[in-house]
Amino acid sequence: MTLASGGGTPGGLVSITDVEAAADRIEGVVVRTPLLPFPELSEGVGGDVRLKCENLQRTGSFKARGAANFVAQLTPDERERGVITYSSGNHGQALALAARSMGLRAVVVMPTTAPPVKVKGARRLGAEVIFEGTTSAHRYERARSMADAEGLTMAPPFEHPYVIAGQGTVGREIAQDWPDVQLVLAPIGGGGLVSGTALALKAMISGVRVVGVEAAGAPTMRAALDAGKPVDLPSVDTIADGLKPVRVGDLTFQHAEKYLDDVVVVDDDRIREAAALLLGRRRLVVEFSGAAPVGALLAGAVETEGLNVAAVLSGGNLDASHMTDLAGSAL
Repeated sequence: MTLASGGGTPGGLVSITDVEAAADRIEGVVVRTPLLPFPELSEGVGGDVRLKCENLQRTGSFKARGAANFVAQLTPDERERGVITYSSGNHGQALALAARSMGLRAVVVMPTTAPPVKVKGARRLGAEVIFEGTTSAHRYERARSMADAEGLTMAPPFEHPYVIAGQGTVGREIAQDWPDVQLVLAPIGGGGLVSGTALALKAMISGVRVVGVEAAGAPTMRAALDAGKPVDLPSVDTIADGLKPVRVGDLTFQHAEKYLDDVVVVDDDRIREAAALLLGRRRLVVEFSGAAPVGALLAGAVETEGLNVAAVLSGGNLDASHMTDLAGSAL
């Protein structure tokens, strides 16, 4: 197995220069997603709320950014041998897209519980899909074993500077499109999105606050910050499959510790309510993981009165089995 080496600052953290370089590399591969107003929610929380719609990204999630930046920096030898990752679905689809754009072999190890929409998406983009276990630890071990045996390059879903820099282009776009934003909420699974988003925003806008949002049944970053280091949760339980890693990465923890102002948790009922609200009021299909920041706003988990607030909707790969229930709730 090989793991592409990364750049970053001398202290090991990704810099805004890395994010700017990533933006240049992935231009034309990913789309610049819109920042849409949400008047109904704005009225309810007393602030100006806008939605960063990564659910409209290619492959349906922000993951396309980090994967594209990672693959763009592989050596010719690494490209010839191919790439592998472990993913609940969105990173797998993103890596498949990036690999296909360069004619590379891509293997994705998914949980046995992966939503069919994400499995089909990865296969449609040419990935070989392997199923292993139900946790991120199970998937990682299978991917590592296959990478060692077949000489594949491991493309981590969050724990790599290339990936974090790519995800940071979300924050860069928010800062460029809304320089007056005062508060940004982003969901946390492994921590790559919130790490990159926070560092970019902090570099570009003075005084902006960035808050991470986790599912109450999988508070990995909250636990890590409380403990002063990443910890393994004994179990995770949430409807938000993209927020279910049992442990955040060491590198993403370091970024969160430096750049995040807070991490809040939201229960599954609020997450489901948020997904229904987004579908009913804004006609946006958002998966439960992506709806978590809006769930936090509905729960009053952060102070928003009089503030300009951006909520990152990280993905839109909602399994069709949930659509009828959400549509009924929205009505």
